[in-house]
Amino acid sequence: MGENEKEMPVVNIGEQVKIRRDKLSAMQEEGKDPFTITKFDVTHHSLEAKKLFEDQDAEMAATLDPSLDEEAKAETLKELHEGSKIEVTVAGRMMLKRVMGKASFATVSDLQGNIQIYVTRDALGVDDYQAFKKYDIGDIIGVKGYLFRTRTGEISIHAESLTLLSKSLRPLPEKFHGLTDTEVKYRQRYIDLISNPESRETFVKRSKIIKEIRNFLDSRNFMEVETPILVSNAGGAAARPFETHYNALDEDVKLRISLELYLKRLIVGGLERVYEIGRVFRNEGIDTRHNPEFTLMELYQAYTDYEGMMELTESMFRYLAEKVCGTTLIKYGDIEIDFGKPFARLTMNDAIKQYAGIDFDTVDGDEAAKALAREHHIEFEDRHTKGDIINLFFEEYCEKNLIQPTFVMDHPIAISPLTKKKPGDPEKVERFELFINTWEMCNAYSELNDPIDQRERFAAQDAAFEAGDEEANHTDEDFLTALEIGMPPTGGIGYGIDRLVMLLTDSPSIRDVLLFPTMRPLD
Repeated sequence: MGENEKEMPVVNIGEQVKIRRDKLSAMQEEGKDPFTITKFDVTHHSLEAKKLFEDQDAEMAATLDPSLDEEAKAETLKELHEGSKIEVTVAGRMMLKRVMGKASFATVSDLQGNIQIYVTRDALGVDDYQAFKKYDIGDIIGVKGYLFRTRTGEISIHAESLTLLSKSLRPLPEKFHGLTDTEVKYRQRYIDLISNPESRETFVKRSKIIKEIRNFLDSRNFMEVETPILVSNAGGAAARPFETHYNALDEDVKLRISLELYLKRLIVGGLERVYEIGRVFRNEGIDTRHNPEFTLMELYQAYTDYEGMMELTESMFRYLAEKVCGTTLIKYGDIEIDFGKPFARLTMNDAIKQYAGIDFDTVDGDEAAKALAREHHIEFEDRHTKGDIINLFFEEYCEKNLIQPTFVMDHPIAISPLTKKKPGDPEKVERFELFINTWEMCNAYSELNDPIDQRERFAAQDAAFEAGDEEANHTDEDFLTALEIGMPPTGGIGYGIDRLVMLLTDSPSIRDVLLFPTMRPLD
């Protein structure tokens, strides 16, 4: 049994912190304060180092006499590696330590994974070896040495020098390996990232998803821009905004709920293809698919329509699946989602006919729609119109059935204040939402560019707000001025990035893909 594996009395956190602080004080008195170290030159990460050795091992094995038995091959390879040592310098957090007399093993964890280090008194010297024996789990160390393979076949670093780069003064939580306490995971993400490699991989993949989105849009000549977060009129979506006060101007302002209206101003200005990836803020509840602060991407393209947005979306989702996951067949839980096939297309009215058995094209007026809602136990408000009722039926009967990628098209005009009317059908607009795994993944329009029609739609939204709809849009006079200057026919779309990351990383909750999700107060 190793020195650190002996049965030890239970020590509480306060006592453990005191022990670690005492160790730090002793080092500082000896002039060896780790917190005075400003840099450490790392040459390799763990997986890079292992691959170097594996590549050298394969090259050497190819030169061996094939008649040698396995034991002779192993011994010959060992001699060849000793004659051509690969020197590496790595750094990371010490996660395991086994002290065994004059030789010890430890595991160092870095961005790429873990690597074992072999530490001996002969290689380090008595004083440095004694110092190593006092290191604690969680300390951050730098290791210089050469690569070799242990008798059990594990590629390791034979340490020639060790440097304590940062002293961990607080022990990791008990059973930190495979941490499953969701409160700790979300409130103290740093512990989750230390403890759970799969969490770290999720956020590495999130970064790659956003990078590949940019690559895809760059290939289509889109321009990335930034627009205001603090706004006087939070429009572009049906959501309740957060409000704050701007002291310098003595003005009440809001946090944006959408990126839409400023990006469309840029289309008016002649920037024909623009997009933004940024945080938006909606004063709403928290659940597995909603966080009040989340990442939205919106893009706008002049001289196209919602059909163009469908082509772009289908192509981008397929591209992301291939680039990030290596396949167009994505597993989410027990479901397999196929991005390789053409996405299904279904009008909202046809979806309701299919799943609820009602054809709203034959329903005449608001009162008839409300009567159907009562009959089917669909809750609604007095202010709701036929268009609102249609949307309520869709949410109740249809969304739960949309597993494979499906474009749901041609929404009621009443719930689409910024969208062009569908030619020949003034009650509907050229809009679609993409549903995958029952989730709404994006929302797109043929953008309304008629300033007279837009003013009327804004007036209807103002009336809805006065009637109690806190999520209604408000008239935006500057945006109307921009439309009066003239906006070309335009297609636009908004994507919830967090939900997309959930899908591509098989994550059950939006909190799993937000580094620091909103949490309820502990008390």
